[in-house]
Amino acid sequence: MQIPVNPSFHASFHASFQDANATGDWERALICGNGRQGALCYGSPTALRFTLAHEYLFQPVTEPLPAPPTAAALPRLRELIGAGRFTEAAQAVCDLAVHHHDGYRDTRWIDPLIPAATLTFTPLAPIAAGDYVRGTDFTTGVVRQSWGGVVCDAFVSRADDVVVIRVSGCAGTVTLGPAAGEPERPISFSVDGGLLLGRFTDAPWAAVRGWTVETRIRRTREEVLIVARVSLGEPALPEGDWDFDVLLARHVAVHGELFGRVRLDLGGDPVQRLFDAGRYAIISSTGERPPTLQGVWTGTYSPPWRSGWTVDGNLQAAVLAVHSTGTPSLMEPLFDLVDELIPDFRENARDLYGLPGFMVPAHFSTHGRHNHFGPIWCLTFWTAGAAWLGRLYVDHWQHTGDREFLESRALPFLREAAEFYLSFAVVDGGRARFSPSYSPENHPAGTGSQACADATMDMQVVGDLLRSLLTLDPAATDAPRWRALLGALPPYRITASGELAEWLDPRLADNHEHRHCSHFYPFWYAGDPAISEDPALHAAAVRAVRARLRWWLSSDSDEMGYGLALLGIAAAHLGLAAEAHAALIRIADAYWRSNLVPTHNRDHMFNVDLAGGLPALVVAMLLQSRDAGADGKARLSVLPALPAAWPSGSVRGLVARGPVTVGLSWSPGTVSVTLTSPRDREVELTWPGGRELVAVRAGIPHEVTLPR
Repeated sequence: MQIPVNPSFHASFHASFQDANATGDWERALICGNGRQGALCYGSPTALRFTLAHEYLFQPVTEPLPAPPTAAALPRLRELIGAGRFTEAAQAVCDLAVHHHDGYRDTRWIDPLIPAATLTFTPLAPIAAGDYVRGTDFTTGVVRQSWGGVVCDAFVSRADDVVVIRVSGCAGTVTLGPAAGEPERPISFSVDGGLLLGRFTDAPWAAVRGWTVETRIRRTREEVLIVARVSLGEPALPEGDWDFDVLLARHVAVHGELFGRVRLDLGGDPVQRLFDAGRYAIISSTGERPPTLQGVWTGTYSPPWRSGWTVDGNLQAAVLAVHSTGTPSLMEPLFDLVDELIPDFRENARDLYGLPGFMVPAHFSTHGRHNHFGPIWCLTFWTAGAAWLGRLYVDHWQHTGDREFLESRALPFLREAAEFYLSFAVVDGGRARFSPSYSPENHPAGTGSQACADATMDMQVVGDLLRSLLTLDPAATDAPRWRALLGALPPYRITASGELAEWLDPRLADNHEHRHCSHFYPFWYAGDPAISEDPALHAAAVRAVRARLRWWLSSDSDEMGYGLALLGIAAAHLGLAAEAHAALIRIADAYWRSNLVPTHNRDHMFNVDLAGGLPALVVAMLLQSRDAGADGKARLSVLPALPAAWPSGSVRGLVARGPVTVGLSWSPGTVSVTLTSPRDREVELTWPGGRELVAVRAGIPHEVTLPR
């Protein structure tokens, strides 16, 4: 049965991209979401499927345990590492853990993000499907599938927190059921028409006991309208006279304003569309929680690495462009999550090292206890997590100027994070040592073990943390201690081949054939004065970036696209425009499917880390900034790594540290810059043709045209 189509229903849809790939594979679905709920939209004219998820819906699979009590063994661990017995040190932690609790005998994974249900719309009568096409409108968050006069639109409302699906052009049946596949532990499902209940039956430790999926269906002469909501606990979808256009207008007012804060024009370069696609994915998967490895979408009960949050690089890459693209509110869920997990982070520090402050595990979801590690992946030796998260607090202050946030949230976190490092670092002969240590997730060439001493990243993140504290809280009681440890941090090491070393310990040789590049940490943020002020260190960093990039651009690499984005960002911060662009092109060519959702490896594993990483790389090529100091002066550089492929273009709405909002347009001979600041300030503006000091008045756009 066909029903008439009213063209005015669909006039507001403007596809950001389209393709003709009908699919039964959820990993190749189109995505929409409001951060709290997500919908994977896929299928074919035979049956349209919508697999729903909820940001809090992690199945309790592994009971959380206290972190193993290895504090008393710290002297022995340091002795083994000092003797070069790295594998033994890693194994010793595992042996102690098993001795403490038999549950550590096998690898303990975090709880997985799981699907809530799948809605299926099945047309009552076959309709010719030769003209099937699908697409997404990034500006509205609407996903469309159409064929033979049938149009199906779907979105997830940020205003009303409901999934909305409208089908016009045909009648059909709507069914609701569990997502395909087998859960790792039993789940009790019951379905009664448009109501699905899921319950976790054998996990007494779980905070979440189950969930509900409700649907409301309205059929008229012109359409079938489905409204659904995933809720934890009891049903929560109110009765209502739901109207698609009214719901959409309320949603677009919120989603569209967020997405529209930045507008990039690269003259039709395909990268422009991926920039938009990445921002769309991160906006759509940030609700009360930050994006997991798979955003707020999943079609499997066993997602890679259990989805969740991985903070030795993945989560940081996903949110890396949030500040610079003018959407700082999307960072607040991350800080809320950290606040909830701080008690576990404190317990980790006490159990593992007997120290105050925080010990942040590399992986977490429903709790923050340090349970996931092993003899190879010796993650209890990675102590950099708290300081790295501290940089996100600093960047939020730098990009918003929110003093209440600085005083009530950032400084308390930074101070307590520093407490751990003040006690953990051993100062010997005037130099601080970090042992045990770990450079995610690499191992020095020839050692066969990821356990190590003095990973360069440890020195970098701690130095960054201490410099920030001394700038933001110079009169604090602990300031002399911060200053003393900062002065004792070891210098960078340059390898015999002239590269910036990944390990400060001279016993450890670099391994460039690897997906991570953690010793480039400063280049992802505000930089390190030690490198910017020393030509020899700058040259060594350039050599290290090029060495790592050679492997990435070879046929041997097929891993972790966001790692390539971070490498490209490092290249951009070092002024290597050609290298940054080479990384960008490899990412664009190899890590995005036709649904414009990135993958972890090349065409393998649905993953949103790169959805944040690619826009961050593009921004780094167009705008960079250093931290604004006590003088309030903003220091920013425009077009620092502009490739030859972009001779002209424009961008508006970028935000530099200060904060300063920046608009740019450029051509082969000139660059026009518009600077807007919420307060009077001086801006030290650098561009390819020179440098000048600009006085900007509060709230008044300052425009300047400069020669290139």
